[in-house]
Parts: sequence; C-alpha cells; structure tokens
Amino acid sequence: MDSGWLSIIPFLMVIPVAIWTKQIIPGLTLGLITGAYLVDPSPLGGLQKMLFYIIQGLTHKNNLKIIIFLYLFSGLVEIIKIAGGIKGFAEMVSTRIKTKTGALVLTWFSTLGTFSTPTFRIVTITPILRSLLDRLKMPARELAYMIEVTSAPVIVMVPVATAFVGYMTSIIHLSLKNQGIASDAYALYIKSIPFNFFSISILLLGLYLSFFHHDEGNKVSATESKDTNKEDWHDCHPVVAKDLPSKPLNLLVPLLLLLGLTFFVTWLDGYKKGRTIFQAFLNADVLEAMVIAALVTFFITVIFFTVQKIALTKIISHFIIGGNELMTVILLLAIVWGLTGVTDDLGFSKFVTQNTGWIPQLFVPPVLFLLGSFISYFIGSAWGTWGILMPLGISLGHVAHTSLPLVIGAVFASGTFGSFASPLSGDTVTITKIMDLPVLEYAKYKLKSALIAAGIASVLYFIAAVF
Repeated sequence: MDSGWLSIIPFLMVIPVAIWTKQIIPGLTLGLITGAYLVDPSPLGGLQKMLFYIIQGLTHKNNLKIIIFLYLFSGLVEIIKIAGGIKGFAEMVSTRIKTKTGALVLTWFSTLGTFSTPTFRIVTITPILRSLLDRLKMPARELAYMIEVTSAPVIVMVPVATAFVGYMTSIIHLSLKNQGIASDAYALYIKSIPFNFFSISILLLGLYLSFFHHDEGNKVSATESKDTNKEDWHDCHPVVAKDLPSKPLNLLVPLLLLLGLTFFVTWLDGYKKGRTIFQAFLNADVLEAMVIAALVTFFITVIFFTVQKIALTKIISHFIIGGNELMTVILLLAIVWGLTGVTDDLGFSKFVTQNTGWIPQLFVPPVLFLLGSFISYFIGSAWGTWGILMPLGISLGHVAHTSLPLVIGAVFASGTFGSFASPLSGDTVTITKIMDLPVLEYAKYKLKSALIAAGIASVLYFIAAVF
C-alpha cells in the first residue's frame, strides 16, 4: 500500500503523546495502532494488522537474536548479583581506594570492564564510590556525575559485547531496508561512532570537570546534607545487601569470559570467511557472535556457581527473574519494529523522497540532533528516540545526499543526550536512588554541562555537513 502523506501520521501521534505522558511505550503503541488502521480501516482489520506487524518484527532472525542476547545478559547479571559478585568486587575495591584521585581513576578505568549496559555499570561502581564518601570528602552529586558521564556516552560507542549494539544495528538495518539502500548496518554503525559528537564532547568535558575543575558544590547542599555517608553503604542497593556473600571472582570470571569469548567468536567468524584479523569485526556476524558468547558464558557460569554449592534451583529461578526484568525493553522493541513495518507499508520512504528534497544537506544532521535531543529529554529514553528518528534520519540523509554515518551518529547522539541529562532517564533514577540524591536537583546539576556539550555537538554537525 502506498499512501504517501498518511505515513507520517503515526510519527505525529508518537512524539506529542510520548512527551505528554513522559512514557515512550504509550506513544509508540498509539502510533502503531494508528498506522495499522490506516493500512486496514475495518473494525478488526486494524488490530489484526497491528498483530501482524508485531509478529513480523519479532520473528525476524536478527531481532530474535537481540531478544535472546538481552534476556541472557540480564539473567546472567542477576545470578552474578545473588552469587555476591558485585558485592565482593565493591568491598574489594573500596578498601584499596584512599584518595579522590584514586576514586577518579577507578571511575574512568573501570569503564573498560563494565561497559555492557549503563545500569550494570551504575550498580557495579556506584556502591563502591558511595562507601568512599566519608573518606574522600566529595559531594555525592560529583561522584554520581563522574559515573554517569562514563556510562551511556561511552557504551553507545562500544561496538561489541553491549546490550546496545544489537538494537542500534537492528534499527539501522530496518531503516536501510525501508529506504531500499543496500548497505551493511554494522559497518555503518562503526563508521558513525566518530560522529557521535555529543558523547565525545560530554566525555571530554567530564574528563576536565573530574580532574581539573573544583566543584563549587564541595560544600554539600542542604538537600544532600541528610548525608548518605553516615549510613551503611550496604543498604544503598540490593546488589550489595548484607545477606549476600562477598565473592569478587563471581563477577570477574563471568565478565572476562563474556568479553573474551565475544571478541574470539567474532574474530573466528570473520576468519572463516577469509578475512584478515583487522577486517573480522566489520565482516563477521557480530550479533550472532554476541549471542553465542553469552550462551557459553552462561553455561560455564552456572557450572562455576554450582561448584560453589549455590543451588541450581536458585540459579535458574534468579536467571528467569533477571531475564524478565527486560520484558519492558522487549515490549518496546516489538512496538518499534512493528511501527517501522507499518510506516514502510504506508509509503514513508517515498513520501520523504518526494517532499524533502528541498532541505539543504548541511541542515539535516544538526536539526536531527536537536529534534532528537528535545524528544529524548522529555521522554528519558534513548532507545525510544532512536526508534522514532532513525527511519526519518536515514530517509532524509539519503534524499539530501548527506553522509549516512554522519546522520546515524547524530541520531544516536540525540538519544544519548536524553539518557544522560533527562530526570526521567532510568540511569538518572538509578544513580540518585543509590546515592540518595534528589532526582530533580541532581538532574539540574548535570544539565549545564550537557547543554554545553549539546551546543558543541550542534556546531560540529553543521561543520561536518558542510565538508
């Protein structure tokens, strides 16, 4: 079906509803239902079409791999928690950090081993730094800022072994398919990383603020003065609860296994295809390699924990609990994939091609970044923002003959802005809960640097589009 202008109606429904409700799923659901009824306006036909598009998205082999990986990873993190891995690591490291410089170095270098998801990084590192607040005489908000600036902005630029890369590659692939562009989605993602100007800017700004800037908030604000320092830091989050064992190897062994196996399986897949070691990551099926690595890691970890006399029934039940925590994310993905399918059938690509050719190419990247930043700030979801904007971004970029890696980088950067700066972001809520900080006050504290980084990114997108 080719209905031209009708294809933009679902997107026009998504954005205002998401901003109004401050939730991405209601907006996306309404957009999907609207699109389905535009395809088939009969009383039951719209609902049948909606179900068709959801099933179509869920049964695509790459999308199934993403779901399997996310479930495996979340379940693995949960059994690491109950095995005392995160608590043990927190206690081990906290006894070795004596100075503010040591805490800063730990925060930045720990990114190398905790980059799988922002939430995993936050619940692993934040309890450690919380335990050091008395010793370091630093405001809680400064420590929280250091952790967050090295979380989502870093993770969106890591091309393997993260929960993000599969989804990011998936929405690029779907957007390319809808536009009829024959190109490799993962290769485009790799090429887009240097164009994630917000992540790069906020990282450099965060590095400066961490090591070279004196925080005017060293006199802790009144709202912070309830003072989390005097409380036992083991009460700050369930992953470091007192009743858990303290075994750092139960974190380090699975984590090193997952990282090592991901790189090895990726290289092996590329090598089997006759590629050199330097080309392996561009030519291998990275998503499949991540799933296989996660499966092998899970099986070895189960054996490792069982040898420690952790009951197999406990491991399995907590694995399921952990995996089920991502059902909201899986629902989000199913709706995004369905919305992409319905707008494709409504002729979205053709509409963009016919009606946006007048837009100068130098305006496409900065406008996409600013629009996406606005959306992501008010809905607090990077993944939701990417799902909304990526089809539009690739369509506009293709029509305006703008570099696709540049456009993709702008879309990913815009979602990262909201994930970092928004008071509705899951990262903001999680870290303020652990640090016992007021959410709105902390969000206001970090917004200034986020806006500076966004301003720098906007200028860089304009310059990059010119050249």
